[in-house]
Amino acid sequence: MQTVCLIGKSNVGKSTIFNRLVKEKKAIIMDTPNITRDRIYGNVNYQDKSFRLIDTGGITSGNSEFGKEVLIQAEIAIEEADVILFVVDGLLDIEKEDRIVQNMLHKTNKKVIVVVNKIDNKERENNLYSFYELGFEDVIGVSAEHNLGFDVLLNTISKYIDDTNEVIDDGTLKFCLIGRPNVGKSSLINALLNENRLIVSDIAGTTRDAIDSKFKYNGQTFTVIDTAGMRKKGKIYENIEKYSFMRSMKAIDRSDVCVLVINAEEGIIEHDKHIASYVIDSGKALVIAVNKWDTVSNPNEAIKEWQEKMKVEFQFLPYAKVVYLSAKTKKRVPELMPAIISAYDNYSKEIPTSALNDVIIEAYTMHNPPSFKGKRLKIYFTHQTGFKPPKITFEVNNKKLVHFSYERYLENEIRKAFDLEGTPIILQFKNKNDE
Repeated sequence: MQTVCLIGKSNVGKSTIFNRLVKEKKAIIMDTPNITRDRIYGNVNYQDKSFRLIDTGGITSGNSEFGKEVLIQAEIAIEEADVILFVVDGLLDIEKEDRIVQNMLHKTNKKVIVVVNKIDNKERENNLYSFYELGFEDVIGVSAEHNLGFDVLLNTISKYIDDTNEVIDDGTLKFCLIGRPNVGKSSLINALLNENRLIVSDIAGTTRDAIDSKFKYNGQTFTVIDTAGMRKKGKIYENIEKYSFMRSMKAIDRSDVCVLVINAEEGIIEHDKHIASYVIDSGKALVIAVNKWDTVSNPNEAIKEWQEKMKVEFQFLPYAKVVYLSAKTKKRVPELMPAIISAYDNYSKEIPTSALNDVIIEAYTMHNPPSFKGKRLKIYFTHQTGFKPPKITFEVNNKKLVHFSYERYLENEIRKAFDLEGTPIILQFKNKNDE
């Protein structure tokens, strides 16, 4: 999936444009400048094209630490993007901050579309012409507040979204290591490759600067995607916690299984959970690797505490397999590949229809769904309609009667009956009489 990023000075309406394009209120919108600090992402589907959209903080001309960090985050988003939306305020003249962005963008070889916001009537359309002075071919007027001009904008973006650079599936199980900086992703990859020694090849991936390393394990070829590198090696980039966001997102797209690496020395922090949520959104299989286990005192006692901690902190991921290991000493590293293979097998699993229906009938009999306004959910037939991840479709009398707690109960019963550790599953409810 290709990437489009929004960039511009503060308070030009980037977050509102973002929400219009992704069709949800994901970005925080306030009249206060600089409210969007970190890059926020969403997926956009338009006709036969799909792309990832990144929102960035507003560029300022000041020298504050906050302003510098936003600028660096924006530079990273620009570097990772395939198409850039340069957002300007159609009610104002070109200002100093616009010139800063203009200079940044003219140094790239990326496709830039100037999006002139707040164009909500014929008179204001005349304001568009002054923005051709910025030196970019495409200048499009929109009104984020009134939802005007977005069809033209999406059509223009679609012209520059090309799916031909997607990697052709070579049949190998692909997995990536993701996580915060300095959790030991590269060291763990090196430990894996050294452990299995037979490296087939290193191939540059579509993710910029990522390396796909093919290697043999038990006679089977696997591909591991390294997401650790940054093209710009300056220390300031290394110190931004979310600098690896886009690299991780692209690697997730291309993987079957994601290995979330956590630093045992630092413990679980909120951003670990954010990264896990990206895997959930992608619907990929997941293994959690708690690295640097060699730094933990009394590891046999600590593992019990960590297991409880993982249940609490990752209660939204009860199906994830957790491996406690040390890339440095290679202790328990051999447990990682079996966990990855098991997660992939379950991710690809096809459940026999008869066995699935037996489980659901028994679950329904043991625990009837709650009634709503005198009506109760009835399940007529259940079958698997997809895999990677497994997708289970229920034919019911009225899908509006499905309560989230009962859906969770059904998922738990399916997981009890069939080994689905490491993979999400999708439950879909369909009215029996629907065509």
